[in-house]
Amino acid sequence: MKIKKIEMFLTKLELLQPFRTHLGTVSERESILLKMTDMDGVSGWGEVVAFSSPWYTEETIQTSWHMLEDFFIPSLLQGQWEHPGEIHNALLVWKGNPMARAGVEMAAWDLFAKRAGKSLADFIGGTRKRIDAGVVVSVDTPSKMIDAINLRVKEGYQRVKVKIDPGHDYEMLHAIRREFPQLALMADANSAYTLNDVDRLKKLDEFQLLMIEQPLASDDIIEHAELQKALSTPICLDESIVSYNDAVHAIKLGSCQVINIKIGRVGGLTNAIRIHDLCMRNGIPVWCGGMLETGISRSFNIALASLPNFTIPGDISSSSRYWKKDVIEPEVVVTQGKISVPTSPGIGHSVNEKYIKEISAKIKTFQKEDL
Repeated sequence: MKIKKIEMFLTKLELLQPFRTHLGTVSERESILLKMTDMDGVSGWGEVVAFSSPWYTEETIQTSWHMLEDFFIPSLLQGQWEHPGEIHNALLVWKGNPMARAGVEMAAWDLFAKRAGKSLADFIGGTRKRIDAGVVVSVDTPSKMIDAINLRVKEGYQRVKVKIDPGHDYEMLHAIRREFPQLALMADANSAYTLNDVDRLKKLDEFQLLMIEQPLASDDIIEHAELQKALSTPICLDESIVSYNDAVHAIKLGSCQVINIKIGRVGGLTNAIRIHDLCMRNGIPVWCGGMLETGISRSFNIALASLPNFTIPGDISSSSRYWKKDVIEPEVVVTQGKISVPTSPGIGHSVNEKYIKEISAKIKTFQKEDL
C-alpha cells in the first residue's frame, strides 16, 4: 500500500462537564485528527490524544503537530507498506513522541482493516462481540460524587473510577463505599503519592478496591514494587508503561498486578496488542484506559478491548457522556452497561468530516506529489 495523502485537523470540542483531577481541570479538548488516504482512494482515521498542556505526559498537541508535520508524515509518504506494524517500526527512528506516533499509526490500522474488508476488532483478533463499559467520576464534593455515581450506576456502567490525592482519599472513599458497598470501584491517583504515604495508602485496603492506579511517580517502576508488597489492594500502572519493555520490567519486578493500556500512551495499536499478549502470558489482567477522546479513538478502544485479556471494564463511555455532538456516526452508546463491538470494515463508524472541518482551528494536507 502506498499513501497518497494525509490530512491533519486541529480540532477543539467543549466537554459537557469539566473534568477535574488534582493536576488540573480540562474544559475544552483539543485533538489532532488524521485522515490517511491510499492510492486507491481508501481512507483511514486516527487521533492524537495528547493534551494542550503537559500535565499527563510531556507531549502536547503543539509538539505532536510539529513532529507529524516535520518528521512523521513526510517520511511515511515516501514508503510502501504491507502492514500497519511496519509504520510503527519505521517511526521508531525518532525518539519519544508516542502519542503523535500513535495517531498516524491508528489511521493506518483503520485503512488496512478497510482494505481487508474486516472490522478493526476482527482484523486484530478480537474475540468479544460486546464489551463491558466503565466510567470515570471526576473530583468533587463527596455528595456530588455520590450523585454522579448513582446516575452512572443507573445507566448500567459496570465499574466506576474516582480520582484521589492526599487531600481527597480516605473520607471520600469511605462515603462512596458506604453508599455503594458492592460497587466495582477503583481509585486513580495520577502519581499524587510517595512512599512516605504507605500507611495512608494501606488504610484504603479496607474499601476492597479493584485497584489503585498509578499511586507513585509517573516514571517509576521500582518503588511501585515496594509499595505493592505493602498493600493488599492491587496496584495498576498507567503512566509508567509507555513501552513494551516498561511492561516487561514491571511484571518482572512485581510492580503491579494490573496494567492499564492506552493506545496513545504506548505509541500505537501495535504496541498495545504486544503488551496485551505479554500480560496474558503472565497472568496480568489488563483494561483499556480513556483520554477524553473523540469517537475515533473511542472506536479504537472498543476494538482493542475486544481482545481476550481485557477482563476489567475500561474507561469507554457513551459519546453523550462527554460531547454534545461527536465526530462519528452513529455515536458510541452504552446499553445496559455494555457496548457492541462494530462489525463494519475499519473502525465501524462513519466519520463526519464536514463537522470536523467546522470545529478545526487549523488544517494541513500532505500529498505525495508535494515531496
